[in-house]
Amino acid sequence: MSASATAVLGFVAWAIVLSFVLVGVRLAAIAGGKPLNSFDPTGRDVSPSGYRVTRAHGNALENLALNVGPLLVALATGHAAVTDPLAMTALGARVLQSAVHIVSTNQLAVLVRATLFSAQLLIALYWIWGLAHAA
Repeated sequence: MSASATAVLGFVAWAIVLSFVLVGVRLAAIAGGKPLNSFDPTGRDVSPSGYRVTRAHGNALENLALNVGPLLVALATGHAAVTDPLAMTALGARVLQSAVHIVSTNQLAVLVRATLFSAQLLIALYWIWGLAHAA
């Protein structure tokens, strides 16, 4: 399997992992006495760490297409050579961004998250440019 195909699966698998972590946050809230029907989808109704998990999960889903779209185009058109070299770097940046999001919201963590997100965007733009000019 190419790096691009592995990365597609990795981006989706990471979103699933974060979904399970979010389920754990919600189950912990229920175990702590929170009513089943009172959840705020923003995550503001749970602990600060639960809120960060909620936002990291949402962010991973919100940006899934930005990362996976160019990879799928590359795979579908036979141009994975354009995306393969940076595919795992982009996936690593996504996983690290989510992990930093969950761990902390201090100024340094926010700057690290922004840097990792910017790296993903720049890689996606590079892929789009390369795919648009692929022979």
